[in-house]
Amino acid sequence: MSHQSRSSVRLVNMVFFAYHGVLKEEHTVGAKYEIDAEFSFDFSDAAKNDDITKTVDYGAAYRKIREVFTRKHYSLIESAAGDIAAALLGEFSLLDEVTVRVRKCNPPLGGICDYAEASVSVKQQ
Repeated sequence: MSHQSRSSVRLVNMVFFAYHGVLKEEHTVGAKYEIDAEFSFDFSDAAKNDDITKTVDYGAAYRKIREVFTRKHYSLIESAAGDIAAALLGEFSLLDEVTVRVRKCNPPLGGICDYAEASVSVKQQ
């Protein structure tokens, strides 16, 4: 009897300090950002054989996320989330789909708000 499964690996609450935002002051003051990434792919072979070459190396994924998020100034967290998702799909051919969430902590809204979040899910073509 064969089984079909959906499996994923998640990196949760990666924290970065960066200078993104629409307001000019945000490019000077900076803010704390949190990023989650979920990698959807079949890792049954990796699990069965305990073989890292059959899965996504999440250390390498973290480095790719950090590189993309910090290499330029974004006005929108939506843009950052989209670029990170595209870079991850391009880097890791095992992936069927990736979901990226970018949270801006304490966004400048004139009131209390824990964070603003943009989420994007992209499937491999």
